[in-house]
Formats: sequence, C-alpha cells, structure tokens
Amino acid sequence: MLSREPYEGPTRKLVLAFDVGTTFSGVSYCILEPGEVPVILGVARYPAQECVGGDSKIPSILYYDLQGDVRAVGAEVLQEHIIEQAEDEGWVKLAWWKLHLRPKHLASSHIREGDIEPLPQGKSAVEVLADFMRYLFQCARTYIQESHLDLWGSIKNSIELVFTHPNGWEGQQQQQIRHAVELAGLISSKEEQSHVHLLTEGEASLHFCVTNVITSDTFSRTPIEVSDYSDDKEDQTDRQGVVIVDAGGGTINLSSYSMKPSATSFKEIAPAECCLQGSVFVTSRARTLLQEKLSGSVHYSDPEVIAQMTETFDNSMELQFRKPDEPQFGTIRDKNLKYNIQSEQLELADQDVANLFEPSIEAIIEAFEQQRRAASIPINLGCLVGGFAASDRLFVRLQEYFLPLGISFCRPDAHANKVVADGAVSFYIDHLVSSRVARVTYGIECKRQYNFQDPEHLARQHKAVIDVDGKTYIHEQFESILLKGTQVSEQREFRKPFFATRKSLAECKSYSTDIMCYKGALREPQWLDTERSSFATLCTIHADLRKLSRTLRPKRSALDQSKYYEFGFDVVMLFGCTELKAQISWKEKGVEMRSPASIVYDDE
Repeated sequence: MLSREPYEGPTRKLVLAFDVGTTFSGVSYCILEPGEVPVILGVARYPAQECVGGDSKIPSILYYDLQGDVRAVGAEVLQEHIIEQAEDEGWVKLAWWKLHLRPKHLASSHIREGDIEPLPQGKSAVEVLADFMRYLFQCARTYIQESHLDLWGSIKNSIELVFTHPNGWEGQQQQQIRHAVELAGLISSKEEQSHVHLLTEGEASLHFCVTNVITSDTFSRTPIEVSDYSDDKEDQTDRQGVVIVDAGGGTINLSSYSMKPSATSFKEIAPAECCLQGSVFVTSRARTLLQEKLSGSVHYSDPEVIAQMTETFDNSMELQFRKPDEPQFGTIRDKNLKYNIQSEQLELADQDVANLFEPSIEAIIEAFEQQRRAASIPINLGCLVGGFAASDRLFVRLQEYFLPLGISFCRPDAHANKVVADGAVSFYIDHLVSSRVARVTYGIECKRQYNFQDPEHLARQHKAVIDVDGKTYIHEQFESILLKGTQVSEQREFRKPFFATRKSLAECKSYSTDIMCYKGALREPQWLDTERSSFATLCTIHADLRKLSRTLRPKRSALDQSKYYEFGFDVVMLFGCTELKAQISWKEKGVEMRSPASIVYDDE
C-alpha cells in the first residue's frame, strides 16, 4: 500500500471529495488529525437505500415538481410511493443531466434528441448541479455526524472540498462547477473558493490505482518491463508508462503517466483524452436495437415494455455479456417465436449484442493510439476503472487489444463506484502528479508593425491600420504561449509581454485580452485568418492597471503629434495546475510588482 506520512497541519481538517457521475455519484472523505496518518473513508449510507448497511453510491437522478423544487434525489427516486406521487403530480424526472454540461468540442453526433432529458423549465444545468451537490453534502454531513460522534463541530469550518470532472471539461465547465458550489451554499463567499479544488476524473483515478493497485503487494511482485527510453532533458530510464482508462457512465477518460519504481512520482506524458462513449450510450444503442426488433408488434413495441427491457439490459446483461455466445435476456412474460421470444426470454443475435459495445471500444482504442503516439516513453501498463469497467465485454475486448502490444492490462478488484471519489481525496493528501501536458496550443492574437518586405504582410496589406502612435500595424497574428503536448510542471510560469497604446490616461487603468486555443494540425500556427475554424477563445484575462497607470507619461504621435499613452506589462500564467491561473506583472522603479488577474470563460 502507499506509505503516507502523518498529517503535519496545526489543526484538524476535513477533506470532502465529490464524484458527480452521469449515472451514479458518491462522496469520500478524510479527517486530517495532526500527527496521525490520513485514512480515506467513504460515505456508505444514503437515504432510501435498499441494501443492508447502505452503499457508497446513489443514482444521479432527481425529481422536480412543477414549481422547480427538488422533491426526491438518488435512491429516493426509486421508491414506489415516490414514483406514484411523481406520476400523480406531474413531477419532472432528470437522469443523465450531467451531459447538459458537456463542452461543444467533444464529438457528440451519436447523441440523439431524446437521449438526454430536457431540463425543467427555468432550470439551468448549473442549478441542477448545485441542487445535487447540496444533497450529497447533506448526506455526507449526516453520515459523518452519525459515524464520528462529537466531531462535526470541530471541522465544519475547516473543510476542503474536492470536485472531479471529465478530462474533456475545460475552463468554462470548471467555472460552472465553482458557481454551482456557491449556489449550493457549500461556501459562503467568493473568498472561500480557495477551499474548492478541481481535478480531472482521470487524475483522480490514477491516485486510486496507485493506492489500491500499483503499490499493492500483489502488483509489486508482478514483473513489468521498464523502458530504456531517454531524452536529452531528463533521464527516464527508471520510469515506466501507465495508462488509466476511466470508463464511466457518460464519458471515458484516458490519462497516461510516467512513474518511478517507487510509485510516488508521476508525470503526465500525453494530452489527456475524453470521449462521450460511456455505458449510457451502450444502453441507448440497446434501446434502439429493441425498438427495431419489436417494431412490428403493437404490444412489444410499447414504450413501457421497451423501457422495462432496456432497464433489464442495463442492470444485468450489459455487465455480464462477455463473448458473442450469451444472447438471451428477458422480462417478457410470454412466448412469441416470431420475435424470438421463448421461455420468457428475448433472444438476440450474438453479434447484435456485441456490436452495442463496439463504438465505445473503438473510441477507447483510438484515444489510446493518440496517446501512444504522443507519449514521451512507451506505455507498458494499463488499468481499467470506473462503473463501465464492470462490463466483462469491455474488459475482454480491451485485454485482447492491449496484451499483443506488450501492455499488461488489469481491472482492479475493488468497488468501481469508489474509484474517483477515493482518488480525489488521495489527490489532496498525496498529490502524486508533478507535471501535466497541454491538451491544446494556447496563445493570443497580436499585432505587428507593418513590414513591406515580409510576404505575409504584403498579402495582408489591405488589413493594415494606423494606430494612435502613428505607426502602421497588421493584426490577426497568433503568438503561441504554450504548445500542445508540452509537459508543464505546476510551478512553471509562462510570461507574455503586452504593449498597448491609448489616447487617454483613463483608458490605461484596465486591460483585457483573450486567451485563445488552437486545435488544428499545425505545430506552430502563425495567422488567425488561415485556419479560423481551428481557433477559439478560451477565456478573457482582465488586468487591473490602476497602479501602473499612475507611472505613465504622455507621448506624441509620429503622424500628427497628438498625445497618447503607451504601457507595457507581462501576463504571467500557470498552466501546470489542474486549473489555469494568471497574474499581471510590471516594473515600478525597477521593482517587479504583481497583481492577480481575473479569468472569465466564454459561454459556449
């Protein structure tokens, strides 16, 4: 097991980690006691759970009444009297609602209208997320109060909140999560956002695998060939590559890392991947298959019958189906040879069932191939985790793919629904990843003084403009700050100098600039107008320059001697953390001054 040092903090603290999944959700926690070794625990009891002793997950489902108020959440939604009341009073049932938050850049052409239930009138996806967060927090509080007597009073004002999100969720979705935390009342002010920590589900899963698989006694006795790859920057002969496949309900996340034999130091070695091909889409394809098979029958094509059969597939066959020779499942109390219904079992062609899984499997393989090409060292270990990992078909097919490549592939024998939440707590207390890889190229739009000898400038001379300083400039140039695939440590700073001119001193008191991302094929793009569709505005950085403006003196335009002001400063960005951070920097009497810069993400 992973060896931990005793907590060195001065006071008791609670770490509370939330895994809000598309289909199921859970909470894990750790009570940090000064001088004691941290232990990760799970909230294992929620309202209305049927199993004795509770369970560490609940369905990510809510019921809203017609006034938009939450009436039931999680396992409560499955109670018979709740279902009857919901039907009588016209409540709105929400499942798979997390997919409303998905970024537009993720491929989603396979998601059909009707796959995701519409939000209640007047409710946004962020507000639904807040309602669900509030419920999870209340459940966690109750569980901790009941399990640890006389503890809550000493930690209720010393809580660190950790929230996970899919690898493909970016700054805009992170901002939505932080807003939901405020709406849920989990923090009382924006100042308390420093106690909210975000990370990817892939990185959380890595931490779980290190704690429960990679550092286990069984694993340590298993020989794995270590790469002899090395480069000029760092000797990596003692490192090996590991890929974590986090297969969840909505998304599948792939994250690849290099690790030392001690398994205490990890570096991301390829851009994280994310695809919308989780288990809910296998279920969706199963529903479509059943509708097609039974479309000629008035009785069997009834939506309620189809829904019942789809639920049976989701709860049993989707997990148990291993190879194309186990084609039966049933809920139909009948016999009808015309529709292959015998002994209360609907018979499906083996390949038809196998094909339901193939788009998800192909997406994983394609994403891994992307990572394998980009990785700085060979990958020789794979771990399959997440709720969808319980599918025997998924595991067998991926094992068939990985093993011939010389990659050991395992599926941890642990509670699949605890992986991300437990890993998120480990992220806070163990912090095993020291650097991450840029998923896209980041940069800014800039202007350059017109150069009539530059062919690129000549081709754009019709776009030349005269600025307030009297000089001619060409706009729409792209200046890279961080290239895709670059490995970035958490503390590494990226500076970009800015120079701007304004007609009045009042206009110099603030400055805003867009941070853009490039997702095309070029290594170092130069111009925005050559591949406009591959560029997108990631966020806007707002800098408060009131202090800097006091040091400015007027200048005269070379064109007409009119007065203008010129100022320069650096935007300092940190890309190596789990979230983008920014500051502004300038010199005042030779001394560097710094101030936080606010980051506002565009709505997609």
